[in-house]
Amino acid sequence: MPTVESGKPRARRGFAAMNPERRREIARKGGASVPGEKRSFAKDRDLAASAGRKGGEASRGGGRTRGRESQAPGPRL
Repeated sequence: MPTVESGKPRARRGFAAMNPERRREIARKGGASVPGEKRSFAKDRDLAASAGRKGGEASRGGGRTRGRESQAPGPRL
């Protein structure tokens, strides 16, 4: 797969360099490396919701407002 800049083939790295069986083996493990007691979001719905809101605000540059504040102002009379 050549790059746009140089036309040279790129070295395959990470998962792309692994054979399909090795990739499946790793993917099958999923989140198994994390013990159940460490999965705080699975146990605390409010904590998960607040973390999601915080991440959404960071990625979108602010939270969404609900109600009339989020609508464009109407015509002035």
